[in-house]
Amino acid sequence: MKVLGIESSCDETGVALVETRPAAAPALLAHALHSQVEMHQAYGGVVPELASRDHIRRVLPLAQQVLAQAGCQLSDVDVVAYTRGPGLAGALLVGAGVACALGAALAKPVLGVHHLEGHLLSPFLSADPPEFPFIALLVSGGHTQLMRVDGVGRYEMLGETIDDAAGEAFDKSAKLLGLGYPGGPALSRLAQQGDPTAFKLPRPLLRSGDLDFSFAGLKTAVLTQAKKLGEDLDERKADLAASTEAAIVEVLVKKSLAALERQGLHRIVVAGGVGANRLLREQLNAECAKRGVRVHYPELDLCTDNGAMIAMAAAMRMQAGVERAAPRYSFDVKPRWPLDALNAAP
Repeated sequence: MKVLGIESSCDETGVALVETRPAAAPALLAHALHSQVEMHQAYGGVVPELASRDHIRRVLPLAQQVLAQAGCQLSDVDVVAYTRGPGLAGALLVGAGVACALGAALAKPVLGVHHLEGHLLSPFLSADPPEFPFIALLVSGGHTQLMRVDGVGRYEMLGETIDDAAGEAFDKSAKLLGLGYPGGPALSRLAQQGDPTAFKLPRPLLRSGDLDFSFAGLKTAVLTQAKKLGEDLDERKADLAASTEAAIVEVLVKKSLAALERQGLHRIVVAGGVGANRLLREQLNAECAKRGVRVHYPELDLCTDNGAMIAMAAAMRMQAGVERAAPRYSFDVKPRWPLDALNAAP
């Protein structure tokens, strides 16, 4: 069975084709991605209306590109999957509308997929796929969550951000340092030239006794330090970037290790855009190696939003029997949609 996946939740248009296989994980046949980063740079962030219009322009050419790469025809597609939420409402509606139109034209079933479940299951497309159960650290955009994952559709929330997420802390701190958009990767690159111990920045909720996160206070501390530096900021910018990154990563690593210990598990999955961060991978790998814990990541090109994770999540939900795609072509989207709500109804 071939599943065509469409991702359009924010500022990347992704399309992919995944094929399910008996008694084996689904295989990625082809995928293509268009990033809107260059378009949004002039505004310092994502402009929802522009994002939606660009998705309209890109999604069908990308679908044609993916089918050509896979050596398939549109008629070979058995199921069309799309991101139903969470995300920008207008952007989600583009993917949902195109997916349902394709399904209706082909008389094939469609399936709406949770964006974060796509990230969560994306490491199953890697050369080193995980096994259930595991702890998941989801660090994607405005989401920072720790979950226990016992199977497809079996998610227990252990902790989440109560204000700014890790990705937001990276982006907002970068903006304070004048690094432009997208800020997170720019801050991480600059941090490689700085001293992570140069500034003593807070590690919010590190000793709270729970598994929740809070990064708003860190952003404020970065702003305060930048103001103190004044004209010297340019000379110390790399040090402040390195100190900021070190603070975020330390919280993520220590909370993840605490989750593993409390749940008695020895496997962790890290997914979402921040999962590509070099320092996070280095420190988490080192700490987990000491404890005999396996760490799994998506391939680097699948860390950001992409169609492959949507097609994969749809395929795995159908294989696990927790959801059945149906030939229903009316649709809605869910800009806000808690991941653990999937446990209540398949």
